[in-house]
Amino acid sequence: MSTTLQESYDLLLKSQKFIVWGTPLEKIRPQNPALSVGEKHFTPQELAAAWGVSNETIRVIFRSEPGVLKIGKPGSNRTRGYVTLRIPHEVAERVHKRLSAAPESSSR
Repeated sequence: MSTTLQESYDLLLKSQKFIVWGTPLEKIRPQNPALSVGEKHFTPQELAAAWGVSNETIRVIFRSEPGVLKIGKPGSNRTRGYVTLRIPHEVAERVHKRLSAAPESSSR
């Protein structure tokens, strides 16, 4: 079953975990500054667990979001392509703010 972008948005807005999400960046960075290579990048599984939705919902929402890292290779006639998503903390926060603001603007 394929989930549409609007269905994914609706699922997020119903998730209590998504509504209260907001981990300060300092809490998710490694303790050793030498190991830190910039900001945290979430896997779809990590963000799905944090927001209380499925991996597929996260993949649909972030598939075409600017700033998301897409690692993989295209498919051929005989094999399917594989794409691994890595979602920067900043992009996750941007999407969270944008979608969290949606109900307020529609109630006016």
